[in-house]
Amino acid sequence: MNLFRINTTAWHEEDFTILTNLNQEQITDVITPIVNEERNDGNCYDNDDLVSALMKAYPNHFITHYNEPEMISI
Repeated sequence: MNLFRINTTAWHEEDFTILTNLNQEQITDVITPIVNEERNDGNCYDNDDLVSALMKAYPNHFITHYNEPEMISI
């Protein structure tokens, strides 16, 4: 399993984390065109859209997404 923090904007609060058996290349191949489309054409997306695109592109892979990981204070 791989744990990736995905950053697509200058705003760190918009980052999200996924736990997956995908590799970095598979993820960027799907996400990059969506991000570029927004930057060039003004189309909007959110993190759920990006995760959905990954799930659609790789339906037989494990993909779990977190906007804010849970914190345990002891």
